[in-house]
Amino acid sequence: MCRNIKTLFNFDPPATDEEICAASLQFVRKLSGFNKPSQANQAAFDRGIEEVTRAAHTLLERLVTTAEPKDREAEAAKARARTAKRFGGAAVA
Repeated sequence: MCRNIKTLFNFDPPATDEEICAASLQFVRKLSGFNKPSQANQAAFDRGIEEVTRAAHTLLERLVTTAEPKDREAEAAKARARTAKRFGGAAVA
């Protein structure tokens, strides 16, 4: 999986529209191989982002769990600690 795509399900507060759209953009970039498509492919690229965003919204709305929602700040702190361990140095606040 693309490292820039983050888990969006079961967080408190829930994922925002912007986060879902950003994940969709990363997914379409990964699938297409384009960071920025040519003018000839721009419409298809944009349509792909819209469709993936819609599908992601639907998926997140339909998923169920009995687990407690994860705390965004706690998960972010864990990610910073993993990054510090992986790349050395202190975790960035």
